[in-house]
Amino acid sequence: MSPVDEGLTQLLRIRRLHVQELSGGEAANQIRDMIIAAMQSAGFFAVTENPERADAFLKGTAEDLVFNEQFSSHESLGVRTGTSTGRGSLNGRNSERAAASIGVTSNEDVKINERKHEAVAAVRIVNKEGDVLWSTTQESFGAKFRGASADVADKITRQLRTDLDRARKFPPQIAKGRE
Repeated sequence: MSPVDEGLTQLLRIRRLHVQELSGGEAANQIRDMIIAAMQSAGFFAVTENPERADAFLKGTAEDLVFNEQFSSHESLGVRTGTSTGRGSLNGRNSERAAASIGVTSNEDVKINERKHEAVAAVRIVNKEGDVLWSTTQESFGAKFRGASADVADKITRQLRTDLDRARKFPPQIAKGRE
């Protein structure tokens, strides 16, 4: 069994999880709260605020960025031409004149300033011995009906659900693990 699969089987034995403060500033605290809510709602583990009661810990970093993305372009096309001929006489009536001219011009300026919102989190679940049992990195520019931070918390929970389901499919003697 690979170390990753062994870590997944150990996830099945977790009863209480403590979500530690995430590094990354004030926005990381908000993402932590969203992860706690998503984990609690999913019902994988009992989420505890008391690290002494926890079987495992979720640790990591998170960041929520709001930034402006700017794009500008300038296109121009210009064509000019001209011709002229002329003859004349001062005292006579002989006179010949011709003139031609053409002109085309086009100009297009585009400036787009778009406000974007991005959240990213890299988290891991470790046991009391400090062994990493599971990890994931998720990022989002936001979803249709929720912000980037909430979407990242949801993606973390969905990934954990997928990996827990995978661990439950291991043969029973492997899933029990070495106790």
